[in-house]
Amino acid sequence: MIVQTLSPSIKSLLLSQKGRFGQILQNILRKFSTSKKQSEKDTYKQCTITDNMVDPCRPEPAVVIIGAGIAGLSVAQRLAQCGLSKFTVLEATERPGGRIHSCWLGDVVAEMGCQWIHGACISNPVYTLAAQEGLLKPPVKRIDNSKGLYLTSDGRAIDHGTAMMAYHVFGQIKREAGNLFTMGCGKEHGSLLNFISLRIQQELQKFPEEQRYEVSRILYGLTQRMRYHAGDDLTKVSADNYGSFIPLPGGSVQIPLGFVGVLSPLLKELPECSVKFGKPVGLIRWGAVQGRKKGGPRAVVQCCDGEEYCADYVVLTVSLGVLKEHAEKMFCPALPANKMEAINCLGYGNIDKIFLDYEKPFWVWSEGGIKFAWSPDELSHRTDWTKGLVSIEEVEGSKHVLCAFICGPESIVMEHASDEEVAEGITRVLRQFTGDASLPYPSTILRSKWASDPYFCGSYSYMNLNSNVGHQCDLSCPVPGSCDPVPPILMFAGEATCAGHHSTVQGARLSGIREAERILQLTKKYGGPPPTV
Repeated sequence: MIVQTLSPSIKSLLLSQKGRFGQILQNILRKFSTSKKQSEKDTYKQCTITDNMVDPCRPEPAVVIIGAGIAGLSVAQRLAQCGLSKFTVLEATERPGGRIHSCWLGDVVAEMGCQWIHGACISNPVYTLAAQEGLLKPPVKRIDNSKGLYLTSDGRAIDHGTAMMAYHVFGQIKREAGNLFTMGCGKEHGSLLNFISLRIQQELQKFPEEQRYEVSRILYGLTQRMRYHAGDDLTKVSADNYGSFIPLPGGSVQIPLGFVGVLSPLLKELPECSVKFGKPVGLIRWGAVQGRKKGGPRAVVQCCDGEEYCADYVVLTVSLGVLKEHAEKMFCPALPANKMEAINCLGYGNIDKIFLDYEKPFWVWSEGGIKFAWSPDELSHRTDWTKGLVSIEEVEGSKHVLCAFICGPESIVMEHASDEEVAEGITRVLRQFTGDASLPYPSTILRSKWASDPYFCGSYSYMNLNSNVGHQCDLSCPVPGSCDPVPPILMFAGEATCAGHHSTVQGARLSGIREAERILQLTKKYGGPPPTV
């Protein structure tokens, strides 16, 4: 049924696929095209309840979805598509989207959170959502991470040829790190920084001695840039589990008019007033605590303003950072030990953006951003928050705005600094690395503060030294579990629960659809709401 809703442009894209996959898609499209010509009797059969729909004559379960990010909205949209409408989405803030937050800075879209669709292909549910909504106009521009100037702290630009050689060497080291997960050699490689540093030393020996200084600067600068993947120091990232992330083909693309556009098709399918804003949740009573009286609700979600919502199922889509901060006191009774272990063991990092608006730009537009070629000694002595800067990039569609990316503990320090201190710090670093003491201060800055926001407590999850894929699976499992005699009550979605696609928007969307499907299957199994405890 999904194929019938595709736009003509997406249908033509599918039909252009070669090989067996393309033949299957063409057969599916041909089948639905032929079905339109069938008799009225056959047409009537198509309109009856499908495998994905619930029986409209049966009572519906009450569902409370906590969080109106893309995971929570994906749960709600899927339930609505399949005939369930008795759900409420509780959002702590005054806007939908969660870590999708597009703002305007003058005439420029400033993506405070999610910025790229990683994997511009039809297997990415966020890419297809954006394409169907007409948010991506051809030709779709892919991000080229190799562009830009590599500058050293003594104010020199490294030769482009040398930079490209070092860039490709580092790409090979990254691929080797990614392969550790699938090698299964039984040897533990420790932190990602240890693995990469060792390989850098080995690769440097292959360069002529006169090139090693500049090549090492680039390789260690790119190592610093890798903090972007975790939002934390690479000393905390597991080398053996780095490759558990599943990259999708197609490169990375940006939505020109703002990532927030992908929320529109989700919100417009929801029943009116089903999303409640300004409703942070303080306590969830569930299971036997609520089932002492015959016919009592399976769960009660209590908001911080005292309002309560009864539910048969509760879907939590809050960030891993919020769970780390509040899980111990948020549930009554407490969560099972394996769930708490997963919450505590998985890594959760922070990355912030600082948008810099200049009255008179000092750079040549479209030449790429500024990449810092730090030395290992400079990186080992983190004297202030500016050592967390990984790059400064041009903002797409603007000739007067730059965006600085800052990761890890330094980003948290930056969040507590004043705007004047941030402008001063970044200008000082720019003057140092460009060698131009006359560079101007930005006229305006706009920055994110994800770690300081109590409703996010950071940016996204990663695999640290204490975690593994099993923890991601434990986090995604419902409570009670599928083997328990009591039907599941608490369900968990969000990027941290999606093994292989953690830290991505597609991971969040996939997890939301997963939990919606779980509710739909339980509804069919019990012919409506589940039995009370």
